[in-house]
Amino acid sequence: MKALLVPFLAMLAACAAPAPAPQAPPAPGVILAGLGETARLGDVTVRPIAILEDSRCPQDVECVWAGRLRLGAAISGVAGTSELTLGQRFALPGGGAILLISATPEPWQTPPPGTNPNAAPRFGFRRERE
Repeated sequence: MKALLVPFLAMLAACAAPAPAPQAPPAPGVILAGLGETARLGDVTVRPIAILEDSRCPQDVECVWAGRLRLGAAISGVAGTSELTLGQRFALPGGGAILLISATPEPWQTPPPGTNPNAAPRFGFRRERE
């Protein structure tokens, strides 16, 4: 009897675990890409290469400074590796700009149930025309 009870309790505990929170779809005009993936923004492509800095304040902490996220990326039509900063425009040589508008997962000091702070990073880009 005990041999049947242990697997049953393990299955019951697995069912009680909270389901991961669903990811919201990106805003219109926002293209998502992870490290090494390519985001096509009309006539421009952006490929995130490396996170250069992620000093963003955790969601569950009150900070004096919000911090920032800097991303190294390859951008078509731009020689070398470019540096994109979350929330700041990156001017393109032919006019217009690329905007890094989101980065997930968000930092947490104590992640809430159902979140995965170790999920692969995803970045949201938008092309702005002048």
